[in-house]
Amino acid sequence: MANLIIFICLAIFIVIMSLMAVTSKKILRAATYLLFVLIGTAGLYLLLNFHFLAAVQISVYAGGIVVLFIFAIFLTSNKGDMIDNHNKKRILYGIVAAVAGIAITGFALLKHRFLNYSDNPTIAGDQEMNMKMIGEALMGTEKYQYLLPFEILSVLLLACIIGGILIARKR
Repeated sequence: MANLIIFICLAIFIVIMSLMAVTSKKILRAATYLLFVLIGTAGLYLLLNFHFLAAVQISVYAGGIVVLFIFAIFLTSNKGDMIDNHNKKRILYGIVAAVAGIAITGFALLKHRFLNYSDNPTIAGDQEMNMKMIGEALMGTEKYQYLLPFEILSVLLLACIIGGILIARKR
């Protein structure tokens, strides 16, 4: 019961911070709200006893990616820059995308039983995920293993770093 209450609190926190990140007029505040969303997601990982993924979430995403966003904001904008108002067409597209996301999430929640404590001991908090299993899943090349997406992500991050350097050199 306590896990469910903590989950609901974290979910509400993540939703509120996500909405604030999207609706904020100041770019730096939006990046700060994104940082809070990523920290809340790490809290969900901790709730599931995925301590390694929580540490990766905080160190890589909250620590690295958000800092990269903030550097990009500082390099490309002036102090006090505000986000321009969107036209009605973009707002409508955003609402349609949000409703579609809610519908897909609702379908997934209704179709699957995620809170089946008897089948998954990590949800009940009885055991922690084995680091060897995580490493084999990340670096394996078989079915349900993620070496290719892991390497593609590293190329994407390298491209972001190179793009940041090129933007900084132009100024």
